Amino acid sequence: MATAHAQFRIESSDPLRGSLLPPAPLQRLYSDQSLAVAVAVKSLTDPTRQDIRVVHIPTGEIVFQTSQY
Repeated sequence: MATAHAQFRIESSDPLRGSLLPPAPLQRLYSDQSLAVAVAVKSLTDPTRQDIRVVHIPTGEIVFQTSQY
């Protein structure tokens, strides 16, 4: 579900799970950076072993990323 102002995307090579997540969190675009980061963090089952990024779509800048182990 994208809006005209959506500028942030969550990316991960790991499966994402969480009861508060939309059905397909990697396909959803977000207009608010803070919300995108919050959803990304809630998507991780093990933040010490999973990599997830929030990307600003217009620039391609990674605005949030977990550290890989």
